[in-house]
Amino acid sequence: MLRQLFKQLFEGPYTNLFPSKRVPKSTSGFLKGGKINPPVKVPENFRGKLSYERDKCIGCYSCIKVCPANAIEARIVDEKRKIRIHVARCTFCSQCVDVCPVKCLHMTDEFLLADYDKNSKNLTVE
Repeated sequence: MLRQLFKQLFEGPYTNLFPSKRVPKSTSGFLKGGKINPPVKVPENFRGKLSYERDKCIGCYSCIKVCPANAIEARIVDEKRKIRIHVARCTFCSQCVDVCPVKCLHMTDEFLLADYDKNSKNLTVE
């Protein structure tokens, strides 16, 4: 146990100091021109923001039926059945991706989704 204690005393932290190594004095000032540490590389099969290929979608609405968070809603676009995904409601469970028969839904590695505006284009996928 002592060996492990001394080892941890002299090694660096295992956490990624993202977005900054130190707490900034002003958050808004930091966001305008501060140096941001890059986040860690996301692992393989990471479940980030959904991407949707509208042209491949056949409008079967299977994704709507399996979504536990009701984050996907039906839409009619140019007389075709399509969907709209509300990313703010999404739990990133990937059930919609698994059930899609034409594989038009995909999980990306994008995870920085915070926004001040709840109606932002960043939080809706059409």
